[in-house]
Amino acid sequence: MTRPCLRSVLGDRVLVADGAMGTMLQLQGLDLVDFQGYEGCNEVLNLTRPDVVGEVHRLYFEAGADVVETNTFGANLTALSEYGLENRIEELAEMGALIARQVADVMSTPEKPRWVLGSMGPGTKLPTLGQIGYTQVRDGYHAQARALIRGGVDGLLIETCQDLLGVKAGVVGAKRAIAEAGTDTPIFVSVTLEVSGTMLVGSSLSAVIATIAPLGVDLLGLNCSTGPDGMREHIRMLSQESPLGLSCMPNAGMPELTEAGALYPLGPEDFADQVASFVESFGLSLVGGCCGTTPDHVAALAQRVAHLTPQPPHASAAGQVASLYSAVPLTQDVSYLTIGERTNASGSKAFREAMLAEDWDSCIDIARGLGSEGAHVLDLCVDYVGRDGREDMPALVAHLRGSVDSALMIDSSNPEVLIAGLEQCPGRAIVNSVNFESGEGPGSKFATTMDAVVEHGAAVVGLCIDEEGQARTLERKLEVAYRLISKLTSDYGMVQDDILIDCLTFPIGTGQEDTRHDGAATIEAIRYLRSDFPSLHLTLGISNVSFGLKPAARVVLNSVFLDQCRTAGLDAAIISPAKILPLASIPEEQVQAALDLIWARDPEALDRYLALFEGAHVVAATPLEDLPVLERIGLHIIDCVTKHLAEDLDEALGLKSATDLINEDLLEAMREVGERFGSGRMQ
Repeated sequence: MTRPCLRSVLGDRVLVADGAMGTMLQLQGLDLVDFQGYEGCNEVLNLTRPDVVGEVHRLYFEAGADVVETNTFGANLTALSEYGLENRIEELAEMGALIARQVADVMSTPEKPRWVLGSMGPGTKLPTLGQIGYTQVRDGYHAQARALIRGGVDGLLIETCQDLLGVKAGVVGAKRAIAEAGTDTPIFVSVTLEVSGTMLVGSSLSAVIATIAPLGVDLLGLNCSTGPDGMREHIRMLSQESPLGLSCMPNAGMPELTEAGALYPLGPEDFADQVASFVESFGLSLVGGCCGTTPDHVAALAQRVAHLTPQPPHASAAGQVASLYSAVPLTQDVSYLTIGERTNASGSKAFREAMLAEDWDSCIDIARGLGSEGAHVLDLCVDYVGRDGREDMPALVAHLRGSVDSALMIDSSNPEVLIAGLEQCPGRAIVNSVNFESGEGPGSKFATTMDAVVEHGAAVVGLCIDEEGQARTLERKLEVAYRLISKLTSDYGMVQDDILIDCLTFPIGTGQEDTRHDGAATIEAIRYLRSDFPSLHLTLGISNVSFGLKPAARVVLNSVFLDQCRTAGLDAAIISPAKILPLASIPEEQVQAALDLIWARDPEALDRYLALFEGAHVVAATPLEDLPVLERIGLHIIDCVTKHLAEDLDEALGLKSATDLINEDLLEAMREVGERFGSGRMQ
């Protein structure tokens, strides 16, 4: 009988999956001989007792399941390695698929077709914790998926996921197997959350959504874990924020330890009521059971959801990146996406020296410092003459991924270095960058990089560079930008929300006539692109504009240039957050001189600007130490200055009570911060 494609029915009705395989096998009276001496390795039963495995599938189908999972949860590299069976992944996986396929075909009718999901468990080692390499996990999943497809599964279920990097490895391995087989096999991902509401390695559900949705899977859900009563709020969040269809396969409650072993307290009716309520409230596409559930649980659930229908997803996860721990929107509501630049070996001497010395703790300290200053993303670049970035990049990502909450921008001109970084990044990264300098055909740096971007579900920066070189004029910037946007969206399926265009900026303080208008050209290009592509992201390496100037002059020019770019529509910037000043704190004379220079208002603008900073440090609008203490207290907040704050608070408490100090001084300063922020005078 020809059955419809599993993907084609996902939105038509609620599909019911089976319950626990392990629970049922434990009831079959099997002995060590059945396991060929590999006690606890259920996958061996696919060879020794296919009759028992097939009977479990039959019982679940008889109970009303539309879908059963293959007995291959542990047919992966790390789980089988514990038995010395790692070379038998494909043998055990294919046999598990064949058993389930045979039973499903016998049980199928035109009115009730049956499907098989290839179960792919998480294994016993977590790549994010460095217990195993990404490529080993990916290749193990690849082999398992290849065998499951060969055995006739209708879909692949990467389940009980505890590590985002492991999920990415699983999806990439599965997609490679699907491409090899030439099939249209859907991929489902199901994660498990701790009581705390995060994955085992600490990933929030927002990080899960931001990372997994761009990988091109069909369903995202929860399984195992706490049982349905502890999943409701997490399922609610998925329904509100995930652009994918939803699934849920809980345990029969939280296990209770007894003398006879683990006891799962939820009976069939209570279990069915709770899971069915998820379908009613949140429109799930696939439901079933995990540990402790039996055919009785599935029968009750199938009856309860028989007349319910899924709800189509309505959220979008585009325009987000993620660290291991949390998601980061590329569009910030009232500010811009701050991309910290001091984790770049070519631009930061301190970071470069720490990297060269393999002083990873110092690298982490620099990265954490950027996060403390407000960097949402870290621009991580290891390119340096004489070093092998293919070794430095994965080493740095591996050290940073669990130590910082900022998302990562993997930055290199070498596609191999970019790929090495992506393979160590558990969240969703930004790739910096692609351009047309060497063309865009097969085998080009552009094509190689974009293939990796798509495979890893990354966001991407496109530089306005083509075969003719860097775009300097407004016309050339727009020409290359439009070409980039067209290529990325039409050929690689990128959405504008996941693209960051860098119009490029160049030093305008060189004194050369042909550089005077570079700053203005960049700002105007940003203005045009923002008007034509509202959902596109626009970024710049801001400090390039002031390269070669004295530090005080650089800080002011960078700050004013950023403000002008922001006004034109820039929504992301690679900067050092601590070296950007609010315009309100820069003397007006310096602001106007910087504007004259940026807009090339006359040939003498550079000389006038440089004269303001002869022998000077950055000039603050108000010298803090010369003010009365109560005014200093307010400026500590407004200018975000923590130095000597404790001493000033102690002095102020000698003049008024703590309550009055809060109500009259601190809150007034906070009001001023709010007004400046809302009016755009403060980033």
